Amino acid sequence: MSATPSSEPKPAADDRNLVAVDPQSAVTFADQLQLFWEKNGNAVLMLCGLIILGVIAKGGWEYMARQKQLEIETAYAAATTPDQLKAFAASHSDHILAGVAQLRMADDAYVAGKFADALAGYEKAQAVIKNGPLAARTRLGHAMAKIQSGKTAEGSVELKQLANDANQLKAIRTESSYQLASLAAEAGDSAEVQKISDQLMQMDPSSAWAQRAFMLRASMPVAAPAVAAPAASAAPAKKDDASPGVQIKLPGK
Repeated sequence: MSATPSSEPKPAADDRNLVAVDPQSAVTFADQLQLFWEKNGNAVLMLCGLIILGVIAKGGWEYMARQKQLEIETAYAAATTPDQLKAFAASHSDHILAGVAQLRMADDAYVAGKFADALAGYEKAQAVIKNGPLAARTRLGHAMAKIQSGKTAEGSVELKQLANDANQLKAIRTESSYQLASLAAEAGDSAEVQKISDQLMQMDPSSAWAQRAFMLRASMPVAAPAVAAPAASAAPAKKDDASPGVQIKLPGK
């Protein structure tokens, strides 16, 4: 028998684990970066430009603000006369230093005895100085100007608000309390002076205002003790019960 070559079919290739190749994944990272830049380079440059412009604008605004603040501070320091302070306050009415200028002018008017002008100045200062120690200082001056202007009741209410405010500085509270004690002393109210001086000792015993209040208390007259009501008068004794006194015998009797 003649041998014949085998005609068995070849097995099919196993392609179950083959993965399709993405043309973009076949390139390097540098190639991908170049492709991204070609597509988005203009947008990136524009974004960077906007960021740089924003930084420059912010820095320029802050520089201008600092320069403006420096100019205002220089102008305030140069204002040494009442007219200059008045002009400064009018030119920078919304600035905190305008409130300080108004406070200074109000204090000067108070010292000069111009209490109506002082009251108006303290009110202008209050409109600008909203918070902080200077705000409390302005309120105290406003209360005292009212009292000196004859509005004692209104000024006393403002002093009591400051004295009873636990959030205020002790210096403001103690001075307000002493001024209330002084008003009580003028009214001859020894009990009120004693009450306020005791409160000052609890508030700040080392304060000069507490010491002044105790000196004021010592100068007040001691309150007179209460006088007991007089007992009801006894009914007049009858003639028969009257004790014998000196008898005068009239002539002919």
